[in-house]
Amino acid sequence: QVQLVESGGGLVQPGGSLRLSCAASGSFSSIDAMGWYRQAPGKQQRELVAIIRSGSSTEYADSVKGRFTISSDNAKNTVHLQMNSLKPEDTAVYYCNAHMVVHPRRYAYWGQGTQVTVSS
Repeated sequence: QVQLVESGGGLVQPGGSLRLSCAASGSFSSIDAMGWYRQAPGKQQRELVAIIRSGSSTEYADSVKGRFTISSDNAKNTVHLQMNSLKPEDTAVYYCNAHMVVHPRRYAYWGQGTQVTVSS
């Protein structure tokens, strides 16, 4: 059983910062990629925020480039999302996502989500 446990969401004023963390636990062979998606209020689709792959390459949504930084601690199977210069439009439920090999197959897993609210 694989679990992704998120932490770090909350309420912050515009211009502020938050750091999200996601820890993976359970039985798996390897992690191919971990990332963050978000679902804004009133929207049905989750959008990619940032992803980091096993070779340390990263990808960001255009809307967060220069403000958000994704990093990983491979020894702890943890990914972090440092969010700076937050804007009201960053308000959303943020979901951790991981692509893992549970031998012999590859699966995608989701965390339960953590609320980020940017408001004065």
